[in-house]
Amino acid sequence: MKQLLELYKQWRGAEPAVTEKLPGAGSNREYYRMTDGEGRSVIGCVGTSRDENHAFVYLARHFTKRKLPVPEVLAVSHDELRYLQTDLGAVSLFDAIRGGREAGGRYTLKEQDLLKRTICALPDIQIRGARELDFSNCYPQPAFDTDSVLFDLNYFKYCFLKATELDFHELKLEADFRLLAKDLTAAGDEQCFLYRDFQARNVMLSEDGSPFFIDFQGGRRGPYYYDLASFLWQASAKYPHKLRRELVYEYYNALKQFTEVPSPHHFVARLSLFVLFRQLQVLGAYGFRGYFERKQHFIDSIPPAMQNIRELLDATYFPYPYLLSLLKRLVDLPQFQRISATASRADGYKTTDKNPYKPHPQDGPATFSKYDAQGPLVVKVYSFSYRKGIPEDESGNGGGYVFDCRSTHNPGRYEPYKQLTGLDEPVIRFLEDDGEILTFLDSVYKLADAHVRRYIQRGFTSLMFSFGCTGGQHRSVYSAQHLAEHIHEKFGVEVRICHREQKITQVLQKK
Repeated sequence: MKQLLELYKQWRGAEPAVTEKLPGAGSNREYYRMTDGEGRSVIGCVGTSRDENHAFVYLARHFTKRKLPVPEVLAVSHDELRYLQTDLGAVSLFDAIRGGREAGGRYTLKEQDLLKRTICALPDIQIRGARELDFSNCYPQPAFDTDSVLFDLNYFKYCFLKATELDFHELKLEADFRLLAKDLTAAGDEQCFLYRDFQARNVMLSEDGSPFFIDFQGGRRGPYYYDLASFLWQASAKYPHKLRRELVYEYYNALKQFTEVPSPHHFVARLSLFVLFRQLQVLGAYGFRGYFERKQHFIDSIPPAMQNIRELLDATYFPYPYLLSLLKRLVDLPQFQRISATASRADGYKTTDKNPYKPHPQDGPATFSKYDAQGPLVVKVYSFSYRKGIPEDESGNGGGYVFDCRSTHNPGRYEPYKQLTGLDEPVIRFLEDDGEILTFLDSVYKLADAHVRRYIQRGFTSLMFSFGCTGGQHRSVYSAQHLAEHIHEKFGVEVRICHREQKITQVLQKK
């Protein structure tokens, strides 16, 4: 502390009038608010790792040079164990959205706006911040790679999984760990700055609500999906499904302003891998801090994290069979009993909407397969208006399922939606917020899954689903598109979509 005061004196020319130690976070770094006689304050930091401090100082200066919203480093000691930075105030995003979090995920419009502003600012530091950045200054390593993934996965195995006393085959688990690590590090999206500890506690808010980023000293080169998964699937945040979906949508559109992005289908598929990885990673941390250090806060955080995994397994298939079977056994252990249905809804999961961002059909096919189809089945999905009749089956098989969507709430009755279709985001939000269409599709999915699976087994080549509503514009279009994407993602067969009244066609190619 004496040396920090000396650094302040060298910088300011006098000792601070008031020095206040700030509450500690998760690291061994100590922070102080140092205020002069005129009320001007700065933040002083004392660390125990020169390399960690060096990383922060280098990154902060680089980001400041690029005019990114980070604290400016004002002075650094010769040994780099102490430094001064601008004071960004005392209000973090974590504090600002406390009400929504404590209300079980019922965030106010003001809180939602703060989250959207934050998630839209993230690509700026990820992409523009990476330009001309010398990643060799990063700590403890310059890049997200296979070794770092395997380290975190084994952290989960030894600090959490073994503590549950669940029997498992280590070699089989290790094989799936290596496959997951390979997939996480395989894509060519690693040239951005991976914040790594992107969470609401590390975002400070200015008086007008603009976000500023702190505690990025653990950053490195890596894929942008990691930070998005870290932020939105943090179990304690309890982001509701609709809000999480909107935040992914906002981030995706913001990202497009800085770099070329994959199709939404591919984006969601890649994101799901990082969500799985992050859940395992945090459970490793919770296990160590809770089971071994016996800190109750981390033990209390385990059930929401397990709920995230349970919902992820229900919604998405991953090509790691032994890991998936093990996780299914894990979430069924008595100590990780299911969270109530109310809590589950507050945590943001709806069984009928598998992805947090639904793409427009022109964005092309997905690249993430549930499993390879075993027959040359082609599925055709139509939307239509009952006024113009049920679509004919050109295969000569007489047609298949026809579902009537007219019992559900019709957005076409309202002026803002009359010129839109079930492919447009405002209509999607209307239907999903109302919820009737989700209940309707839940039953459709179960019926369709059984039918597609049986057709594949029997080697049939054609199956048809049709959805009708009054005008063939809103409810039927939404339902047809979602069923088509669901079948394609789950079974990998070719799916042909025809929104007849909208004159829109699309083919999702066999995987």
